[in-house]
Amino acid sequence: MNELFEEDVKYASSFVKLSEEELKVLEEADSAAEEFVMPEYEHYMNHEFDTEAVPIAKKHGLFGIPVPAEYGGLGLRPIIHSLVQMRLGQLGLGFATLYDVQTFIAANIISRWGSEEQKLKHLKSMASGNSIFSFCLTEPEAGSDPSMMSTTYAKDGSGFTINGTKYLITNGSICDHMILFAKSENGKEITSFIINSKSDGFSVEAGLKEKIGLFTSDTAMLNFENVHVEKDDIIGTEGKGLHVAYSALLNGRLGIGSACIGVIEASLSASLKRAKERVQHGKEIGKHQLIQQHISAMRQNLEMARWPVLKAVIEKEAYDKKPQDEGLLKNADIYSALAKRIASRLAFESADRAVQVHGGFGYSLMSPVGQLFLDSRVARIYEGTDEIQDLKIASDILGPEYSAYK
Repeated sequence: MNELFEEDVKYASSFVKLSEEELKVLEEADSAAEEFVMPEYEHYMNHEFDTEAVPIAKKHGLFGIPVPAEYGGLGLRPIIHSLVQMRLGQLGLGFATLYDVQTFIAANIISRWGSEEQKLKHLKSMASGNSIFSFCLTEPEAGSDPSMMSTTYAKDGSGFTINGTKYLITNGSICDHMILFAKSENGKEITSFIINSKSDGFSVEAGLKEKIGLFTSDTAMLNFENVHVEKDDIIGTEGKGLHVAYSALLNGRLGIGSACIGVIEASLSASLKRAKERVQHGKEIGKHQLIQQHISAMRQNLEMARWPVLKAVIEKEAYDKKPQDEGLLKNADIYSALAKRIASRLAFESADRAVQVHGGFGYSLMSPVGQLFLDSRVARIYEGTDEIQDLKIASDILGPEYSAYK
């Protein structure tokens, strides 16, 4: 097992006892990560989606980790899901982002909010990796404030007609199904739907090729022109889509926070290697005190990020057992915000320090840290920006009357 991942597992085991079955799944995830290394590197250098990632993940059963066993998955605890994402994050955030949307967000949405028919229809194919999902919330003019969305749904016979545009959608051009959020014609309600990507009127307007990182992750702009959906395609209750969206973002923040642990680990590992091998001024650069300062900071960052992520996962597990408990929901929500805020900031800082340790070579995608630096910047934006997390954290302390947004 990867040395740093083994340390993650031991760290988690000091708080939560892991079963033999769970340890075998983690070993399988570690094997999958080893297979990802070269394809991710090659596709990253070509600035293209990694077409080999999904087949590798399917082969090792990674997509089924959070899906309940009765629907074809492994039904494992959030702690195992988080640890797997930490290992994937060591490779950068390309596949980790696809995995976050597919498993932390979409699978959890359908498990939590889907009807029995929807669960039977979708979860088994999601667990096998035969159906890839996207999460369609963001629009050109609606990011942190989903109430600004302009995508609409209107009643149409037995179902609804959807019109609008979604932007910056992970898995957008490669997905089989979408979880889409749209506003009612009167603008007062938001509802979530499952939409098949083969639906008439759906089109991919553009794949975003101009990103400053995350090259192996598919990101697209999607158009919906008179796309018909049936009433049975609603997830949850009509008009209550924001409840679905917010629960999804809670899970997504755990996924990104976990992946950021992997970024910190990979930054530290690459820097240790460089510090021992690179010779300048007659000695290994690791013997220079200012390089040691970077190494020390990255090690501190790893320790500072691990606990908030693990704490958030433990709170999420408690909430999963009692999903009607508002107190447990509040705890899971605020700790996921803390975890994502802390881990994403420290991941970007660690990747930046790693580039500095590598010097000129670090400022290249050929280095092991250039990709980490570029990818980690988006972690402070998607699934809720730094600023949104700060507002959530501050209002939690000050009280609901100080909430900066509703």
